[in-house]
Amino acid sequence: MVVKEISESEVTNEVSNWIDQNWNPDLTVAEWWQLMADARLSHTMLPEEAGGRGWSRALNHAALRVIAEKNVLGPPTGLGMMLAAPTIAAHGTEEQIAAFVPKILNGQHAWCQLFSEPGAGSDLAGLQCKAEQDGDEWVINGQKVWTSGGQIADMGMLIARTDPDLPKHQGISYFAFSMKQKGVDVRPLTEMTGRALFNEVFITDGRVPDDSLIGGKSNGWRVANSTLMFERSHLGSGTIPVPTTMPGSIAGQLQRRVGDLVSSSRSNGRGGTPVIGPRLLEQLLELARKLGQDKNPVLRDEMMKLHTLVEVNRLNMVRAKTNANRTGAEGNIGKLMMSELYRQFREVGNKVIGADGMLAASEVEHGSWVNEVTMFSPAPSIYGGTDQVQRNIIGERILGLPKEPGHPKETPFVELPKN
Repeated sequence: MVVKEISESEVTNEVSNWIDQNWNPDLTVAEWWQLMADARLSHTMLPEEAGGRGWSRALNHAALRVIAEKNVLGPPTGLGMMLAAPTIAAHGTEEQIAAFVPKILNGQHAWCQLFSEPGAGSDLAGLQCKAEQDGDEWVINGQKVWTSGGQIADMGMLIARTDPDLPKHQGISYFAFSMKQKGVDVRPLTEMTGRALFNEVFITDGRVPDDSLIGGKSNGWRVANSTLMFERSHLGSGTIPVPTTMPGSIAGQLQRRVGDLVSSSRSNGRGGTPVIGPRLLEQLLELARKLGQDKNPVLRDEMMKLHTLVEVNRLNMVRAKTNANRTGAEGNIGKLMMSELYRQFREVGNKVIGADGMLAASEVEHGSWVNEVTMFSPAPSIYGGTDQVQRNIIGERILGLPKEPGHPKETPFVELPKN
């Protein structure tokens, strides 16, 4: 992907002028997102041939800052934008890009990630979901778990085993899979927060056309690794919070008035887990001042340590994005850092709010977001690859440490012991 040479000030001026000319609070979400997609502003980091601008993450953040400052509805959110679109842009054919990416950019389709299985999470290549060819289609059978947004997804990024006689990393293929078909059973998993972000997905004789095979047969591990690196880089880098809503035909948001969504976002300060980064640190400092904790020497020391971690992570992600085509370990480091940041925000935040940390977020007058972070903080060390997985990758690929003992790489999957 070629990164376009354009300054942040030019981006700011262009996006600001475009919003002034096109924003209308009476538009529906579908109409507004289509305008953004037509202007190539939905996902500016995608290459131009995939509907983007070829901008760097820094330029994309500049565009999002304008959207936040103008207080207009931002682009679609979710895994389609974060993972599916860049993966298909990188590995798909022209026909596949044309078939799948536009409906992500205009919010018509929401996507989920069908990777993890009950016996294949940290060892993802041990997956047992099967894809068997039947003419010009593939028949899918298996179970997936920890599927974010599966209950509202139109499409899924599915990896399945297409050749069990090959070694486990080589016999996997990657599909764009329709969730809206017979044989797909999505079961939400309720968390201790009361939400159900994750799901189990049972697939019985699901079908996917051969032209939805991304990257070619038995090349799915390579494609899946791109998806995972996009995920880890995104999770580790933070983002610019803008008003938005869920895409897709199932979520029921496409015909809503954009002005109503923006007003609701402005007035509703609660709900959802805050984005970890410099802005949240500013919120924590302001909360400490409001509660009279800003002069506490112990807390000031903890705040300084937290600021250092936030800044180190930010700079690491800047370095990562100077090599847009390279999948080094920066994404893994960023993902590991994000897990630690959630833990540290939890610890320092609870020292600031004191006994209120034992209450539900809805019962707290000041700093309810700390309670949200506390409840959510165990999750980042698990999803997107556990902290232990990230350390293994960094140790083996960057530090050159020996790999963990196991069966020879060339061992066919059918000969490996199963869980």
